[in-house]
Parts: sequence; structure tokens; C-alpha cells
Amino acid sequence: MKAVDHHILKLALPSIVSNITVPLLGLCDVTIMGHVGGARQIGAIAVGSMIFNVMYWLFGFLRMGTSGLTSQAFGGRRLDEATVLLWRGLLVGTGIGLLFILCQWPLRSLSLWLMQTSADIRPLVTIYYNICIWGAPAMLGLYSLTGWYIGMQNTRIPMVIAICQNVVNIAASLILVLGFGMGVEGVACGTVIAQWTGFMMSLWMLRRGYRSVLKRYHVGLGQLRSGLARFFRLNLDIFLRTVCLVAVNLYFTSAGSAQGALILAANTLLMQFFILFSYVMDGFAYAGEALAGRYYGAHDDRMLRTTIHRLFRWGGAVALVFTVVYWIAGSHILQLLTSDESVVVTAQDYLPWAILIPAAGMSAFVWDGIFIGLTASRGMLQSCFVASFSFFILYFACFSSMGNHALWLALLVYLLLRGLLQTWMMVAHRVT
Repeated sequence: MKAVDHHILKLALPSIVSNITVPLLGLCDVTIMGHVGGARQIGAIAVGSMIFNVMYWLFGFLRMGTSGLTSQAFGGRRLDEATVLLWRGLLVGTGIGLLFILCQWPLRSLSLWLMQTSADIRPLVTIYYNICIWGAPAMLGLYSLTGWYIGMQNTRIPMVIAICQNVVNIAASLILVLGFGMGVEGVACGTVIAQWTGFMMSLWMLRRGYRSVLKRYHVGLGQLRSGLARFFRLNLDIFLRTVCLVAVNLYFTSAGSAQGALILAANTLLMQFFILFSYVMDGFAYAGEALAGRYYGAHDDRMLRTTIHRLFRWGGAVALVFTVVYWIAGSHILQLLTSDESVVVTAQDYLPWAILIPAAGMSAFVWDGIFIGLTASRGMLQSCFVASFSFFILYFACFSSMGNHALWLALLVYLLLRGLLQTWMMVAHRVT
């Protein structure tokens, strides 16, 4: 048991650190604009960042699909297959990124329309978009590399790269904005520089850390083509599942906005409780990807079951800690996030729902990692689709009588259903 826990923490802790650095990139950009620009510049950065966050989130399958397949190859000691997966993922990721650049004009028009960008910030958002789109090949290529590293049971390299990206982004943005007075252009250029730095650094670490593997196994064009059908089938399921996730998240924000600025602000603050919990739980999900795939690929059913049980023990412990902290200090956390007393008072009405999020969502996070490791993508899609459908049905059925409480109830049921359906699938297949 201690050995399994050691493996879990060895993979989870660096991933948690990597996840926590993610919001720092956006926070850095907004902070710089907040000191040298005005509301238009801050709004432009917020909208521009959201456009690319959604775009890249939808292509998160490049990381997840590569991670699951690579961990199975690693577990089965098929390093030749793992090498093929590395180059195939890189080829697909950078290829999609280049396609983004080629199609940047219609994508820009669609994005600005979907975000309902106001006329006063539209020119600034356009500037930000026109620069940041050139980072797409680096970002999507880095997704594939990160998935491969996780599959190879290495989460330290992604952690180091994430930290370095933040340092480069902060330094480049400060120099370009404060030193050269570039405004939104400087922030966008700083982001692109950080993205390409992270990608090139990841390739350098790949060459340095896995030189013997890369030299030993040469990959031909035929090998890259041979597994594309499975690769895209797996990734299509993950892509559609991500569409369901995005639909729920975007509608949650939209439904709150439709109820007025006060409800929107309260929901936004309380969602930080969910986001913080998700950063930690994603670390254990990544550990689940790596270890479940490894033992599944090695046909070691005993270690697979042991790992699943230990992951749920760790997940339960994390959920309990977050629940207790939110219950005891929830109101104080809200006051730290804003000094607007009316927003705090409104948020406190819905605080009990946020306190329940860790208990409701833990199972879904852990199972997501295990399903990715097992490459059980169809099960992930089915459970997420049913849960998302239930979210919308429940919200519309209860909104007239419960108001904003219906939105939070629907979110908790959505999280619970995802976990329960995945549990049922695993029990039915006698995996647990």
C-alpha cells in the first residue's frame, strides 16, 4: 500500500503545482493591464484569454488521448509503441495548430460573435487575437508532449515547464508593456513568447531525458499512419465529452449573468471554490491516468484495483479537507475575494452549495483519470452526456421555483451523476 501511495503522490503533487500555475498566466496579464491600462484594456485581455482558453480546452484530447495510450504502452514495456505515440501526437497537435493559423480569420469572426464582444473593446480583442493565434502550434504541441510525459510516469517535467512559462510570461510582458509601452500588443507577445519557450523547452527536455529511447526506436511514416484510426476514435470521444463540459460551464456563467450583475458576481466568487478544488483533484486524476494505464497495459489486475482503491482514499481525504475548510472559513474566503459587502451577502445565500461541491465532484475527477488511463473514452462520453443533459433538464424544471438555487442544484447533480455512472460502468465490467 505504501508503495502505491508513493507512486500516486509522486505523480499527483507535481501535477497539482502545474495546475496552480495555470491561472497565474491570465492573472499576470490582467494585473499588468490593470496598472498601465484602463477598463477597455482589461476587458480586451479577459475576452481574448477566454477565446483561447475555450479553443485549447476543446483540444485537450491531445493530452488525454496521448496520456492514456502511452501509459498502456509503458506498462506493457512497448517503448517502440510509446515512441510512435510521441511523434504521432506531436504531428497531430502542431498540425492542428498550423490549421488554426491558416483559418485564423473565420475563427476570429466566429469567436468575436460567440463572445458577443462589445464595439468598444472589439479592436483591442482583435489585436490580442491576431498575435496570440501564432502560439497555437506551440500550445497544442505542448499538450501532446505533456500527455506523453504523464503516460511515461513523469509529471516533473510538465511542472518545471509550467513554472518556467509563468516566469517568461511575466518577464516578457513587463518588459514589452512597461519598457516599450506596447499595451495589449505587449501582453499578447509576452504570452506567445512564453508558449513557444515552453514548447521548445519541452522538446529539449525530451531529447535530454529520453535520448536513448528516441535513438533506439526509429519511426516511419507507415507506423504513424497505422494507429491513426484508433487515435482519432479515442480523441473524438474525448472531444465530444469536452464539448459537454464546456456547454455546462458556459451555460452556468450565462444563466447567472441573465439574473443580473449581483448574481453573476456571487456565482463567479463561489465558482472559485470549485476551481481551487479542481486544481488539486486534477493532480490525482493525472496520477490515475498514468498508473491505471500502466497496470492495464501490463495486465496487472491486482495492482490496477489496488491503485483505484488508493486513489479514491486520497480523493476522499482531499474532498473532506476542502469541505471542512469551506464550511469553517467559507464566509472569510468570500470577504478575501471581494470588499463589496452586497456581493458577499448574496454569495453567502448559495455558500452551502459550494461547500457540497468537493463531496459531489470527487468521484467524477478520480474516475476521469482512470477512464483516460484505460482509454475507456466511450464510457466517459456517455456518462458526461447523460449528466450534462440532466443538468439542463433539472435547471429548467426548477428555476421558476428555486431561482439561482436551481443552477447550483443542477451543477451538483451533474457532478454526482458523472461519478455514479462511471462507478456503475466499472462495477459492471468488474474492474473495481
